[in-house]
Amino acid sequence: MPNRGAPFATIQPMQAALSWFLGVLRLKRLRVTLIAASLIFGLVALNSNAPLHSLASRVFVPALAALLVFSLLERWPRRLPRPLARWALQVVAVTLVVPAVELVFYFSTITPGKPPFWDVPDMINGFLVLCSLGMLVSSWVAMSALLHQRDALVVHSERARGELERQALDAQLRLLQAQVEPHFLFNTLANVQALVDAGSPRASPVLASLVAYLRAAVPRLSEPRNRLGRELEMVRAYLALMQLRLPDRLQFDVHADPGLEPLHCPPMTLLTPVENAVRHGIDPSLEGGRIDVRVQRLPNGRCLAEVRDTGVGLQPGSRGLGTGLQTLRERLRLAFDGQAELRLSEVQPHGVLAEIEFPAQT
Repeated sequence: MPNRGAPFATIQPMQAALSWFLGVLRLKRLRVTLIAASLIFGLVALNSNAPLHSLASRVFVPALAALLVFSLLERWPRRLPRPLARWALQVVAVTLVVPAVELVFYFSTITPGKPPFWDVPDMINGFLVLCSLGMLVSSWVAMSALLHQRDALVVHSERARGELERQALDAQLRLLQAQVEPHFLFNTLANVQALVDAGSPRASPVLASLVAYLRAAVPRLSEPRNRLGRELEMVRAYLALMQLRLPDRLQFDVHADPGLEPLHCPPMTLLTPVENAVRHGIDPSLEGGRIDVRVQRLPNGRCLAEVRDTGVGLQPGSRGLGTGLQTLRERLRLAFDGQAELRLSEVQPHGVLAEIEFPAQT
């Protein structure tokens, strides 16, 4: 039975070889080679009495041969002896191929009964001129191509490294985000559980508000970036939810300058300090307190968000920012490449002010 796959097995290597050959003669390299050869041709033609078609073949054929050799040596041989550098082999080969091709042309002119070209002053002078110019220009073009190739490789490596660094930062940001989401949700559910355990009649409306809030908030928490307008909506919903739980102990106000809603920020940029103010400021206080959220655009093209509470304030022996604010600071650093800042200070007579300053980016 005939093997119908045999013709295709033969055609595929031929297509691969043709594709490789076309890749060898890249358009840009071919263009540079033809330009350099044209310059040599024009320079020699001004001082030569040889026919133009003969002179053109002696200029352009060695140039194309040099291009082919330069490109072939990029892949073959696959391995070189350790002391031998590939770039040096390419430059030397390109330089030597020009006189070799010229010799082939000039030896082809030897015919019986006529003196060889080295005995004819015009021909030997033309040979030396073409060899000298060809070797000089071909080696210069080869070195220029190698330097350009090296620079392109460096740029590509830097871009690849930058992309890997960006992916690593995104992964780190998502990891921190994954740590924040359970922290926030568990604290909220613990508040609802306290109402249920106490048998409070407010437990049912609080739970209904929580379900409505989570339906809007949870899909946004998993996003790497959020808009400030959405963040303000979630802050208002959360504080309204907490006010149902603490009707006599919590007052709040949320205000933002017009036009700030499209600005980008990491998810829970405002929600984290607000939740921290409720949990560590208002809840421990017997009198309760007030939370004011203010967002404004600064003259220097940055944005300032303030979360101020009148709770118990920073307690002696507290461990700094705590988990929520510490991860928020890290997320801000990653999201804004170190150009964002989180500051925490005491408010007199009691309370805490959390300030978040970040670039106003849309």
